[in-house]
Amino acid sequence: MDEIRSAERLADALRGRVTCAVDASTRRLVEYSSDASNYRVRPAMVVFPRRDSDVAATVTFAREHGLAVTARGGGTSVAGNAVGPGIVLDFSRHMRAIRSVDPEARTALVQPGVVLSDLQRRLRPDGLRFGPDPSTQDRCTLGGMIGNNACGPHALAWGRTSDTVRSLRVIDGTATQRVLGADLAAVPGLSGFTTTNLAVFRTELGRFDRQASGYGLEHLLPERGTSIAKAFVGTEGTCGLLLEAEIELTPLPAATVLTVLGYPDIATAADDVAAVTRCAPIAVEGIDAGLVDRVRAHRGTVPELPRGRGWLFVETAGASAAEALAAAERLCREANADDYRIVTDPAATAALWRIRADGAGLAGRTPDGKPAWPGWEDAAVPPERLGTYLREFASLTGEYEVDGLLYGHIGDGCIHVRLDFPIADAPQQFRSFLFEAAELVVRHGGSLSGEHGDGRARSELLEVMYSPAARAAFAGFKALFDPDDVLNPGVLVAPNPVDADLRVAGLRPLALAGGFALAADSGDLSTAVHRCVGIGKCRADTRGSGGFMCPSYLATADEKDTTRGRARVLQEVVRGELDWRAPAVEESLDLCLSCKACASDCPAGVDMATYKSEVLHRRYRHRPRPLDHYVLGQLPRWLVAAQRFPRLANALSARPALRRTAMRAAGIDPRREAPALATTSFRRIWHDIGGNNRTDPAAIALQRTPHRHLLPNLPPDAATPAATTADDTAAGDAAGGHAAEGGAAAGDPAVGGQAAGDAAVGGAVVGAAAGPPAATCGEVMLWVDTFTDTFAPDNAVAATLLLEQLGYRVRVPAARVCCGLTWITTGQLDGARTRLRATLDALAAHVAAGGLVVGLEPSCTAALRADLPELLPEDPRAPQVAAAVRTLAEFLLEHPGWQPPRRTGETVVVQPHCHQHAVGGFAAERRILAAMGVTVDELAGCCGLAGNFGMQKGHYDVSVAVAENALLPALRTAPPGAIFLADGFSCRTQAAQLAGICGVPLASYLLGD
Repeated sequence: MDEIRSAERLADALRGRVTCAVDASTRRLVEYSSDASNYRVRPAMVVFPRRDSDVAATVTFAREHGLAVTARGGGTSVAGNAVGPGIVLDFSRHMRAIRSVDPEARTALVQPGVVLSDLQRRLRPDGLRFGPDPSTQDRCTLGGMIGNNACGPHALAWGRTSDTVRSLRVIDGTATQRVLGADLAAVPGLSGFTTTNLAVFRTELGRFDRQASGYGLEHLLPERGTSIAKAFVGTEGTCGLLLEAEIELTPLPAATVLTVLGYPDIATAADDVAAVTRCAPIAVEGIDAGLVDRVRAHRGTVPELPRGRGWLFVETAGASAAEALAAAERLCREANADDYRIVTDPAATAALWRIRADGAGLAGRTPDGKPAWPGWEDAAVPPERLGTYLREFASLTGEYEVDGLLYGHIGDGCIHVRLDFPIADAPQQFRSFLFEAAELVVRHGGSLSGEHGDGRARSELLEVMYSPAARAAFAGFKALFDPDDVLNPGVLVAPNPVDADLRVAGLRPLALAGGFALAADSGDLSTAVHRCVGIGKCRADTRGSGGFMCPSYLATADEKDTTRGRARVLQEVVRGELDWRAPAVEESLDLCLSCKACASDCPAGVDMATYKSEVLHRRYRHRPRPLDHYVLGQLPRWLVAAQRFPRLANALSARPALRRTAMRAAGIDPRREAPALATTSFRRIWHDIGGNNRTDPAAIALQRTPHRHLLPNLPPDAATPAATTADDTAAGDAAGGHAAEGGAAAGDPAVGGQAAGDAAVGGAVVGAAAGPPAATCGEVMLWVDTFTDTFAPDNAVAATLLLEQLGYRVRVPAARVCCGLTWITTGQLDGARTRLRATLDALAAHVAAGGLVVGLEPSCTAALRADLPELLPEDPRAPQVAAAVRTLAEFLLEHPGWQPPRRTGETVVVQPHCHQHAVGGFAAERRILAAMGVTVDELAGCCGLAGNFGMQKGHYDVSVAVAENALLPALRTAPPGAIFLADGFSCRTQAAQLAGICGVPLASYLLGD
């Protein structure tokens, strides 16, 4: 406690000297205690500088108080370059401006926090790009790239970061601002230092392109341009803190072609590098079969590859598509590959490159699923030695009985691998392996690091690679900039031991507590949360590429709202440093929407929605819970009761004062509207026409009134939350929306509020859906979730008609059953299991007889597929039922003769549900819409309501901000007459409440609504 008070007093003192946030809270320090490496070092405080003066003041303050200073960008450093014990400066929050771009000079002036992909987007209209492009380019910063001398696949053609830097403006360890260019006089003493060390620089440094270990002092040589700026690159924040960089740009190639070459193994592929590089490619990447197998297991499929077990991905460029293709054809003639594939289609090319891009995360598991760790992650040797090195490296890993997935920049001689070191049980074995691996790479004339730097992972190993004279030169260079060792101490110079501060050393398994089985992690929550190795894909803005992960981070830009930030906090919990009920844990998980997107979007397979439920289960089991857990978390129970008197319930909820008072009391944000129940539930309709034993199959069609909900032609500023009330929506009190999905309540709201509910009790027959099927294909079970039943019965009617058109006899579970998702999302896992056991009782016989189950609400379908086996692992029926569940689209597409209606000329704005994106995917719906001939605007990212999340008190503003990521802008700009298509209850509710737009479920749309 005294330590916490002392840290807070220090933070208060610094706050008085800077214009930016200074955070010394426990949660924040935990979030910044690790980067993407094996290391855990809790800082004293985290500073988010806004301007140069904040950086200078922080360094001065640190010197006065004996604190270290560590620079951090995206936190993607895999060598422990961006963690430290004193003050961590996060440049990524505010100092991310692209100051200027000069297309004629091909230069740009940038701040250190600029994300590389943002810079590339800014440069593209000018036909330019920044050359280096690491796989983390959608979240790594220019400051981090300069710190580590980042490379990427195209360094073969366009160089490393050091090759692009023209000048740098920095704050050194004395808080002095310096401009570094090609004048050695900018740093007092540097000229004499260079003269003294010319022999060392010429003999030990710069021997081949990927020699990234140590300092790049060869750039001080006269024959190399005496560039201090280039020598500063790769110093890993040990010599200065970057304020601004002038960088050189390269023209975008007019055309490129990807060729994939197949070989028996990756070592044989490496043997062929000389022949491949003679064809002047701009990138040569190598991938081992083990990694492809992991991608296949993660995604379910991979693009077609040539025959082989090791591949080279080779990119050729030209002034025209024909020229690039000719270069690829020449490559295929001259290479010694067993097979090849030339790819010219952009989508196919992107899919293939994605295999490589996902390597950094997927390599966190070995081929047999064990956790694998960085440490010996990016060694490099001269390319002509790479094949031999890989074979000897395979022998070394065999001796130590460790395994990993190989991939990397084979054209440059750099190979990536993460290995299943037994760090938790035997950190000394980890240390021994690293020293032997260092000796191996040095025997081949190589470098401990080929692009990620040395950091805490390899700095101690520099004694194996460099002479005492070279290491003394490194220390002398640092002393000119940072004489008191304030900046990132323990890295490169006077290094810490490689086995100090290991995050998982001594970590013990955590016993199950009646929650999830966590089968993929051997039942160990500790192993599960340590899936997060920190690569930070959760920080990337992937909306343009179809990503859904971390919607709250996209809204807040705060590390605490990333999957990684939350995982770091939970890692402290499982190691015993934080209690389950600690405020830091509650703060960390509060804005997690439980969207589950990280389960698929995170290459490491971190499933924060599951972990959050598990934590809530452990936190509140046998203890009182927040009131909204009882209200929203058990909402299906209350909806069934309210459905007995739907008109009364609707009348009461329509009274604003009463509604707001009740919502406040229940822990619900009073700015949300209450749902309008259908006057007749689907189960009542089903009972009235004879239920599962009905004799008139056509009777179901008479229960349906078709309805079309079109997007009004809204002006850009019309669809705002402030303007949306129950009186100004397109469908009356439908704009009031519907209550939070509340998980197991997962279902679909009435597409038009009360109007849609009333529509369920009578109306006209629609087209071909009117009559009974000509032949019977068998029985199919329609899973009618609570929300479809009570809010959107017409959707279940429409689905029934579609299924009967195919010739199926539709059945509905005789008992009212629930998938339990609202209980799951609020951590009431005992209650969820009770409901899932009843579900198994209702479905098991049908499934055992070969029947399928069709769900309408995506979150329910996902719960039955993913959560059911995890919560009832001992019940053999659970995996059988999970495997039998289909979405409506999937079921329809399993019938080759079925064709959707053509709707050419229509525009559809589609919001896939996050849970469906994570668990089953949206491919079937895409295929159906493509076959219908409609123009599709498919959104990426969460709608922001996310079941109970957006309804809970304190979440409304973030919920709206998340909706602004994709949903609301798309609805505002949709053309007149466009249709909003969404199967998810939450998605339709959010659109109704925030934009006055009523959505259509797929079943209704297929029947002509």
